[in-house]
Amino acid sequence: MGAGAAGLFCAAQAGRRGLRVLIIDHATAVAEKIRISGGGRCNFTNRDLDPRQAHRHFISQNPKFCRSALSRYTPADFITLMQKHGLGYHEKHKGQLFCDEGSGAIIDLLLEECRLGGVTRWQPCSVEEIQGLAGETAGAGAGFLLQTANGAVRTRKLVIATGGLSIPKIGATDFGFRLARQFGHHIIEPRPALVPLTFPAELWQPFAALAGLAIPVAVGTGSGKQAGHFHEDLLFTHRGLSGPAILQISSYWQPGQALQLNLLPDVRLDAALLAQKPGTRKQLANVLTQWLPERLAHTWAARREEWSRPLNDIPDRMLRALGESLQAWSLLPNGSEGFRKAEVTRGGVDTRELSSQTMESTLQPGLHFIGEVVDVTGWLGGYNFQWAWSSAYACAEAL
Repeated sequence: MGAGAAGLFCAAQAGRRGLRVLIIDHATAVAEKIRISGGGRCNFTNRDLDPRQAHRHFISQNPKFCRSALSRYTPADFITLMQKHGLGYHEKHKGQLFCDEGSGAIIDLLLEECRLGGVTRWQPCSVEEIQGLAGETAGAGAGFLLQTANGAVRTRKLVIATGGLSIPKIGATDFGFRLARQFGHHIIEPRPALVPLTFPAELWQPFAALAGLAIPVAVGTGSGKQAGHFHEDLLFTHRGLSGPAILQISSYWQPGQALQLNLLPDVRLDAALLAQKPGTRKQLANVLTQWLPERLAHTWAARREEWSRPLNDIPDRMLRALGESLQAWSLLPNGSEGFRKAEVTRGGVDTRELSSQTMESTLQPGLHFIGEVVDVTGWLGGYNFQWAWSSAYACAEAL
């Protein structure tokens, strides 16, 4: 179930091992999430992924769950598959690998692998009902009966690769979560992740005019094991903040938590301003343009009347306050742009009810969950696609 990254790859791997495989997907287009990813270039994995420390790059209520699958099918394995198909790749930033030929080439690779494995695909095809069939012995399953728009299907094994709730306009639904609950599984509350954050209009009014401005920052939120900290670029928007720094921290942010932002992570601003103070009559805003974009420097200096003066007229304590305001900016988001703009879904099928070796349900024999529908969420930068490949491979091996 599901013709996305995880579903296509699992089907291809299982088919090439000699199994009869049927893919069913309700959407008209195949693998749209791959097609739109990475600005059309598909950030298909990340070279920096270390399966032994998967918790560094993945979020889950059961952090160790993903290690087994990620260690058995690695970024190097998918690169080998791409090279076999004659595809090139390049690294952009922090281990992020993109396909030279674009997202469509990754989709073509997956479809060709499915063809080589003799996989059948029904798309678009809706599924009205799925029943678990009782086995001859207590606790055993005899497979599943699916009532589909193309007729009834009986199968020994059923793999759910229907993704999360992110980007409903390309077909995302809660099908996988509903099915998991049908068979007794718990769902970790799905939330938008890798998503822009928003702020109350009155709070954001002074910064709305900065929309489109990007700067490198340090950002953090939370505490203890739930804390997140990133050094990435931030992007101002009309309604709040976006860019890699915010997309990353959004996966850790909880409603009611503040963000801690350092807009100048590489400068000790108060010391730099105090050092320049004796020798200049420049307006503070103009001095700040040494480190900040002009629009941001003037917007920031206008926030307090005391900062709208020449640098040498401003008391030392006010310069220290300015440094703190820029380098320890505490902001309380009122929400996010939601699933419509979220790149992935945090939460999903509770992994404590799945085998980390096979991705099979411990509650319903023959039922497997892979990819984004599972409570495993990767960082921005190719980690979620690698989880799709790795969880699909582990499942196909088990099938």
